[in-house]
Amino acid sequence: MDILQAIGHTSLVRLCKVVPPDCAEILVKLEWENPTGSLKDRMALGVIARAERDGRLRPGGTVVEYTGGSTGTALALVCAARGYRLRIVSSDAFSHDKLDHMAALGAELTLVPSKGGLTTKQLILDMIETARELSRAPGTYWTDQLHNHDSIAGYHPLGEEIWTQTDGRVDAFVHCVGTAASLRGVATMLKRHRPAIRAVAVEPAESAVLSGGRPGPHKIEGVGIGDTPPLWEPALVDEIVPVATADAKAMARRLAREEALFAGTSSGANVLAAIEVGRRLGPGARVVTLMCDSGLKYVSTDVYRER
Repeated sequence: MDILQAIGHTSLVRLCKVVPPDCAEILVKLEWENPTGSLKDRMALGVIARAERDGRLRPGGTVVEYTGGSTGTALALVCAARGYRLRIVSSDAFSHDKLDHMAALGAELTLVPSKGGLTTKQLILDMIETARELSRAPGTYWTDQLHNHDSIAGYHPLGEEIWTQTDGRVDAFVHCVGTAASLRGVATMLKRHRPAIRAVAVEPAESAVLSGGRPGPHKIEGVGIGDTPPLWEPALVDEIVPVATADAKAMARRLAREEALFAGTSSGANVLAAIEVGRRLGPGARVVTLMCDSGLKYVSTDVYRER
């Protein structure tokens, strides 16, 4: 067994204390059990393996990507295990813990400056253009996560795991949207088993583009790119729930103190949205969401310094 075989098969646990009494059962998948501490390991393995198979990525090649952190760390893991050079475009808007983690795994970083440490549409566009320039070097494979359909299939096993672990008793799946690949991959598999399962997208309230609002700066890392992601599939989504950054951070802190679940801000947003959906579905229903990544990726940020 090598490190890449440790990806997936994460635990599913029930929330006990943050869920109100009039709510459906809320189950969370502990995606921080993946080797780099996030669900992005699934996508990274999927896109690299498929590029190897069809010749887009050859031995001795270089991989390039733009990322807020977790995708870069996951790609760094896979590239280190498979022997590829990795060049990552990121920004000071994202957790230094994430940047340090991917560098420790061998990634070469190019940082694009942000405005006030906030995620904005312009920042994402600048990062993409920087990655595009790097991708022109010979022998380079640009994973281009916002457009890469291989990443959707990378999350199909996650949907199958949820179906199996719940014995098919799941009424809704709730998850934040960044590239939209993980929501789409999981929802596709769950709805193949039972089309009535609700797929609920979560986005930052400050940049509720999918809900018809205007793009704006926010601090829920890895989601809310300020535009409709190219991989977004509205036909799969039954509902969109906006969550404010401050509320997502507050729920992340509650999860740590009340549930002993140490997660990032997007996980807090997921749980808040899952509770909103669960209150409407009522007791007897079951809602599944994700702990997207570990709180260890945010110890240098204000998430756990606020009171």
